This record gives sequence, structure tokens and C-alpha cells, in this order.
Amino acid sequence: MATLGVIALLCASVALTHAYNARHEVRKFPDGFLFGTATASYQVEGAWDADGKGENIWDRITHTNPDHIMDKSNGDIADNSYYLYRRDVQMMRELGLDLYRSSISWTRILPSGFPDKINEAGVQYYNNLIDELLKYNIQPMMTLYHWDLPQKLQDLGGWANPEIVTWYADYSRVVFKLFGDRVKYFITINEPYLVCNSGYGGDKLAPALNSTGIGEYMCAKHLLLAHAKAYHIYDDEFRPSQKGKIFISFSAQWYEPISDSAADVEAAHDANQFEWAQYSWPIYSETGDFPPEMKKRIAARSAEQGFPRSRLPEFSPEEIELVKGTSDFFGLNHYTTNQIYRNASVPQFNVPSIEDDLGVGSYTPIEWQLSETSKTKYVAWGFTKLLNRIKDAYKNPPVFITENGIGTRDGMNLIDDDRVTYYRGYLDALLDALEDGCDVRGYTAWSLMDNFEWTDGYTTRFGLYEVNYDSIYRTRTPRKSAYVYRELLRSRSLDHHYEPDLTQPLTIAPGH
Repeated sequence: MATLGVIALLCASVALTHAYNARHEVRKFPDGFLFGTATASYQVEGAWDADGKGENIWDRITHTNPDHIMDKSNGDIADNSYYLYRRDVQMMRELGLDLYRSSISWTRILPSGFPDKINEAGVQYYNNLIDELLKYNIQPMMTLYHWDLPQKLQDLGGWANPEIVTWYADYSRVVFKLFGDRVKYFITINEPYLVCNSGYGGDKLAPALNSTGIGEYMCAKHLLLAHAKAYHIYDDEFRPSQKGKIFISFSAQWYEPISDSAADVEAAHDANQFEWAQYSWPIYSETGDFPPEMKKRIAARSAEQGFPRSRLPEFSPEEIELVKGTSDFFGLNHYTTNQIYRNASVPQFNVPSIEDDLGVGSYTPIEWQLSETSKTKYVAWGFTKLLNRIKDAYKNPPVFITENGIGTRDGMNLIDDDRVTYYRGYLDALLDALEDGCDVRGYTAWSLMDNFEWTDGYTTRFGLYEVNYDSIYRTRTPRKSAYVYRELLRSRSLDHHYEPDLTQPLTIAPGH
């Protein structure tokens, strides 16, 4: 692949990446733009079986197969936020956040997964957190499902069972009744692509079914229908009185063609359609349904493999209409970019599988890694391209960035210059997208603090605040990035040359 065209493209990409560090000095964010941070229940709460909470799929997989996690850890205690939520809110006050995105543990509210028994202790925990946030003018943004499905529902098939549409709708109605009087931002489901592809089609995430080429597509249809049901329940039954917003958050990396050949351009387009547009197209396109590129390729491969019909389930006309238009914001979790190609050197994949259906190879230049300890590749210009693609493909919907951040493997390190560089570069790219006319309403950094990073355990850190897991107190300490983010929120502007005084404590921001 080392053609002159590819080398030129790589050089241009590196130049663009580094340009974000130097070309701007101070840039202002628009009035009303919201800033926050994010976490998720299993990753921070701990108290895995306290006060009546039921077992979820991550409790099960980490307890029965600890080797599935890199450091054999689990979320039994995690950051202990179930007990330390007041310290968490104090950190948000120090940063001066507008909002805090967290998630509800389904089994902390409904231990069996079903609404026949509501766990009052779990309800009280979330009431306490919500009220503590509002006390200091921090808006709660609550995700109903961030990967921790009740194990009892998984035993019945989980997202592969069409009945989960009803189970999830029942759960969502309980959440809206309990918390919607104070919570004005609800996210239905976090990162559906990873839920389905890594948990049902693959074996990286719980429940790790590895039903390649079939399970991920069954999951995708049922998940979209469940999301749509929850949206309509909120819209019909609760929005008139609660007057909030409800939306879904997509995981969307940017896929860039490795060359300007027609095959590579088509391959990158298809990769974007197979990943994030698999879930956004049914909601935002005029036609609804799965993207046509997906339907065509999966049907063709299914026929070649001897299947009597496409492995991609069909939506009925009624289901297409049910799903269309069901998101008040385009929730976007974005971290990095990959280069995509389609030629004779594409790897062989499992048959059947979504990777084989897509049929592309990917490549990430080493120059996109900030340092040896940085896990997330730094490709800020890809963020601008992605936001512009969303604008152009879906008539410029309002976008809310619900996750963006960098993972590092440097353990306890308060001087996190790679994280500072990453945030500044990606926020610069976001400002470029705003200048291009993209309708972005807010930005949520992942993450407020270090947490249990799924199969990476505690080996990868994303936090603005370092968490000491050797301490029973789970001490939280602000990193340099926390100081920089605080100044960004104070000034509502991005200044690449700002250097914080790390000898001074991070005190409560004015107004908080």
C-alpha cells in the first residue's frame, strides 16, 4: 500500500493533525453552548450487590470469567460512587460543569429486570444524586442503558429476543415516572453498535455471545425498536408535563479512504454506513430502514453463503415509521479515525460476520499516536469531517457530543499532557465544525474520573481526575487536564497557550 498517493495522504494527515496545536490562540464558544463530563453506572458506582441491587451481565462475566478482563478486575467497588457521590459532585463544582451525564443501573432500580418490584434503595440513590446536582445548578443527563443488562433478561435472550422491546419500554416508563420531574435530558441507549457487534456478534463485551453475522443484526433491529418505543412513551406520556429532551447516543469513529481510488472511497463510505449509520440512518434518513449499502452487501453475501434470505432482519413498513424521527439530538460518542481500503490485501474474516459483509481493511498510521502510553489515536481533523458528514447526510440535526476523550496506559500520572493536547485539538476541530455551520449544542468529556474501562479493567485511564484504586477511600485528584478544562468552562473559550498553576488547589468554581 506504500504508493506515492498514500504517502502524500499520510503526510497531509499528520500536518493537519499537528496544525490544530498551533494555528489558533483563543477561540470563543457560542453563547448557550453546554459543557459537561460523563460516566456510567457499572464503571463507577460499585456496590454491585448492595441494598437489593440485582445481577447484571457485567457482574456475571467478571465473576465467572475474570480472565476476560485484562487485569482480572471488576466493577464490584470501582470508584465507589454509590457512597462517594457527594465528592463526585464536588469535583463537578470545581470544574464548573453545566451538566453531568451518568447512567442508571437497570438492576439497581428493577432487580429482576421486570417492573413488578421497584427497589426503593436504588431509587433513593439516584434521587440523592439528582438532587445534589440540581442543588449546585448542574443539569443531570441520564442514560437509561449503558451496557449493564439484567442477567435474568439475558438468560431469556437479551437483545436477541424480540420481547426485549417490551421489557425495555416498561423499564423506561418507570424511569420517566421516577426521575423525569427533575431530569430534562434522557439518553435511551449508549453506543448501540458496540452493544450489538461486540456483545452479540463478537465476544469482547458482555454477554460475549460471539454469534457472528447473525446475532449483531438481530440485536440491532430489536435495540432500535426498543429505543423508538421509549421515545414515543416519553413523547406521548411525559414530555407534555416534563418538557425534557430524549435521544440516543451513537458511537461514531470517522473512516477515511487510504487513497483517492474509487474502491477506497467506496470502502470508507461503506465503513461509515455499517458502523454508525446502521443506527442513525433508520432514525434520521427520509427513507428509514437500514442503510441501502448494508442491505445490498449483506443480502449478496447471505445468498453466496447459502442462506435462504438475508441475515439482516427486515423492518416492516410500520416499524420503519415507528423508528423514524425518534431522537431530539444526534448523540455522538467520538474518539478517533481510521484509514480504510478495499483491495486484494483485505484480511480474511469469519464467515459469516459483519466484518466479512463489509469487506474492508483498516490502517492507522503510527504518527497518529501522541506517545507510547496513549491508547486513543489523535486525529482531530476526523472529528470535523464526521460532524460535517452528519450535517450533510441528515439536514443538519442538532448534535450533542456525549463522549470524547483519550485513554492512556500511564497509570497514576497527574501531568497528563497528552490528554491536554487531545482535548485542545478536538475542541479546535469542533469549533471548525461550528464555523462550517454544524449545529452542535454541547460537549461532554469522557471521563470525569478514571473508572472500570470494560475489558481493559483499570489498565486504561480516561479521567480528568485520577482515582487511587490502592486506597479504600478511592481518592480523586485533579490532573492537569482538569485545570485546563475548568479554564475552558470559565472563559468559554479555547486558549492553547494557557498554562495552569498546578500548585494551587482546584477550588469550587463561581456559581457552583
